[in-house]
Amino acid sequence: MATATWRYRGDPEGERPAALVRFANGRLERPESLRFTVYRNRDSAHPRKRHRRIVVRLRDSGRAARGCVTAVHSGATASGCNGLQVQELLIAQVSETERLCYVGHNFGSQATKCNSLCRYFVGVLDKSSGQMEVYNAEIFNMQPLLSDNVMPDDTKEYQKKSYREKMDLCIEAFGTSKQKRALSSRRMNAVGSDIVSTAVTKAAANVIDAKGVTALMQDMAQDDVQNISAFLPPCHEDADRPEHVYKFEDLLSPAEYEALRVPAAALASATAEEMAKRAEERSLCSFVLEELKFLPTDEKSRDHKARCLWFLDTLIKFSQQKVIKKKHPMGPECPHIISKKLMKNFTSLTYNNGSIQNLISASMKAKITAYVIALALHINNFQTDLTVLQNDMKLSESRILDIAKALRLRVSKAKGVPGLENDQNHKLGTLSLPLPTQKAPEGQRKRKKMN
Repeated sequence: MATATWRYRGDPEGERPAALVRFANGRLERPESLRFTVYRNRDSAHPRKRHRRIVVRLRDSGRAARGCVTAVHSGATASGCNGLQVQELLIAQVSETERLCYVGHNFGSQATKCNSLCRYFVGVLDKSSGQMEVYNAEIFNMQPLLSDNVMPDDTKEYQKKSYREKMDLCIEAFGTSKQKRALSSRRMNAVGSDIVSTAVTKAAANVIDAKGVTALMQDMAQDDVQNISAFLPPCHEDADRPEHVYKFEDLLSPAEYEALRVPAAALASATAEEMAKRAEERSLCSFVLEELKFLPTDEKSRDHKARCLWFLDTLIKFSQQKVIKKKHPMGPECPHIISKKLMKNFTSLTYNNGSIQNLISASMKAKITAYVIALALHINNFQTDLTVLQNDMKLSESRILDIAKALRLRVSKAKGVPGLENDQNHKLGTLSLPLPTQKAPEGQRKRKKMN
């Protein structure tokens, strides 16, 4: 049986161990065709830097290599390395990729940790003599470099890129056609968004420069007032008397006013016992119960106030509903012309489950509140307790104050008003001339969108 001996030779050249290269991806088809270049640090005097090496696999045809370890003499190609035979130690099957340039380092973050923990050797066996020459070796982990420049500065720039940018580079190099189209589309959309954003920013800057911030704030306030003004009764700003600002005829037409004569007669002729029973049963709202205590003795004035109170109570009760399902939602005692007015002017049509329904939306409730306040002003000589109406309509204070200010009322505390001396939280709304300047309601900045 033949025997063999080995002899340790150290480095193939002075301080140049053999390079074992291991490819990170791909499949090595023709290892004999690989060509490598080795770069070393120029600072040969530095004890650490003089050992630094960079191994570069030049671009060529074929597939990228994965899991392959190849021995190559430093500073030479694989086919001419002083007799060192190229050894293919491990092969893994992967998909075909584009031509790439691979770079490996024996220093820095890309260097394999095993170089500092282990020593590696390459043996060359002469079969005729049975003599094996053993040389020092280093392992280089070859990574694909997605750039034409293979200098170390480029790899530093690559490490600074975000995860998304690195993934995009991988898609450009290894992605399928579908992934590349998606990447191109995403980049085009990003460019389009940047263009639109730049154009909008520039246009906004031009408008601000032209009009000024103060004028823009005033325009915005005016728009907020106009949005809520769409649900207010017609306002006659040039009126010379408070009763002409919101005309009674705009709240109740003559025909509607006449239709209220019969249902209002029961209120006008109610006795004290009947009023106490109504208060106990809460069949009337608090505002109406309080005003019925002060009905005029004059028959015409008494009848007029009773009609207004009956309609105001009907409006408040109507606003408590959400979806109107009945043809006569306020009962048979409500005149037909009044029911028609409620359905036409204070509901929104909506389509639900195959049928059309009448809905009292948030905007419609705001409209009802505005008409209730305007009617209460006519009843109370153009000064009314907003807190009582707020409680009857189950609104927040900020909401009813916003509507009152949109109606151009002056809001104050109810101090000194008979019957309210002990309650300082009540708010009074007063309609007086000249009308206050329109301002954006404070709560409108956070209001919900009206349906």
